[in-house]
Amino acid sequence: MLSHLANLRVHGRLERNVPLAPLTSWRVGGPADWLFEPDDADDLAHLLASIPEEVPRMVLGLGSNVLIRDGGVEGLVIHLAGSMNQRLRLDPERVELGAGLACPQAARFCASEGLTGAEFLAGIPGTVGGALAMNAGAWGGEIWPLVEWAETIDARGLRHLRTPSDLEIGYRSVRGCEGQFFLRAVLRLQPGDPTAARMRIQELLRERAEKQPLGLPSCGSVFRNPEGRHAAALIEQAGLKGLHRGGAEVSRKHANFITHDGSATAADIEWLIQEVQSRVADRFHIRLVPEVRVIGRREGHL
Repeated sequence: MLSHLANLRVHGRLERNVPLAPLTSWRVGGPADWLFEPDDADDLAHLLASIPEEVPRMVLGLGSNVLIRDGGVEGLVIHLAGSMNQRLRLDPERVELGAGLACPQAARFCASEGLTGAEFLAGIPGTVGGALAMNAGAWGGEIWPLVEWAETIDARGLRHLRTPSDLEIGYRSVRGCEGQFFLRAVLRLQPGDPTAARMRIQELLRERAEKQPLGLPSCGSVFRNPEGRHAAALIEQAGLKGLHRGGAEVSRKHANFITHDGSATAADIEWLIQEVQSRVADRFHIRLVPEVRVIGRREGHL
């Protein structure tokens, strides 16, 4: 089913058996059967139109909200970080941001253009496309309230324009465009003082560094906050800070982070995710829902 990829002509990088661990913030996991880094949206559309729809595929940005299992990923992984990272000022209130653009870069661009309201994006360690896919947020802000429209691409390489009213948008969830990937979005912001916006970003980043274990590999927050509660508080109250397996542990600095020392496997991290869920459920009768997506083939046993 994937053999003809070897003869497919594209402009970007298309290779088989590519390690994914270096492309994720957890730095663990196996290889992709095939990895594609498109030059642009046309390159991606051409590839998608050229392969059978049943070929498994996933999009990877900065790999900050994903756990790649040790057995790797079947099918095709489309890596957008580094491509489709345009940032354009369209008019006094709107910007266009590419799906492969890192959220911190997006925040700084908007601030430099004298547009405010997107400063919180500096605290999201992923791409604009990933933020759109899950309605990512930080410090009380979320991306979709800023979106005027977004463009997606489907499994056949066809593009679609989506407005917020087309989708069901909730806390860390977006429904209504399943099987499609985001290519770009137009955000509507408020004109303001560039210096004040940049200072706000620095203030937020200092706060993040004080509270989160940024010096070790992690995916950011592992679990969504249950309604009216904080996942980190529940995990800490269950006595799970420092719980470890292999080189991975529930962070002693922020309980909703799982970090590791470089020696952990994806199976170690997945075991911790499941163990935290189990123990919090036993203690509080609350089932924590992961923000992180666990993807790929298991290798060995948990």
